[in-house]
Amino acid sequence: MTSLQGLETTHDSDRKWMQKALALADRARQSDEVPVGAILVKDETIIGQGWNQPIGQHDPTCHAEIVALREAGRNLLNYRLPDTTLYVTLEPCAMCAGALIHARVKRVVFGAYDPRTGAAGSVFPLLGTDRLNHRVEIYGGVLEAECGTLLTDFFKNKRKTEND
Repeated sequence: MTSLQGLETTHDSDRKWMQKALALADRARQSDEVPVGAILVKDETIIGQGWNQPIGQHDPTCHAEIVALREAGRNLLNYRLPDTTLYVTLEPCAMCAGALIHARVKRVVFGAYDPRTGAAGSVFPLLGTDRLNHRVEIYGGVLEAECGTLLTDFFKNKRKTEND
């Protein structure tokens, strides 16, 4: 599937970075958190990474994207992160999209689409809108099957455990 903005190609390295984000999503799963992982890359170097941790950290803002942005800001000593690409296994929500816009992230590459809360166009078109001061390039569906399966299996297991 092409991105929600109609961008038809991704860079060759996008699959490689998404594989690394999937490994971080698995860390979230191992901690019984919703399995989402994110990596922020600048000049082919990881400058921030994270996985969902809101339950363990008792912090509703501890989404994978926010964790990666915080680490990148500390590493670069700047809250602006231009010329960066965020790789995330699930389409960002509105909170994360707002943070990505404020950080001036250039590109967002995501795996699974989120038909409930996606803010890259599935539900809300925040990342690609021209009504804000910064527009983010969006590429969706990179390793979509792998990212979606991780999430689907996680929630199937949660429901099974709750019903046992």
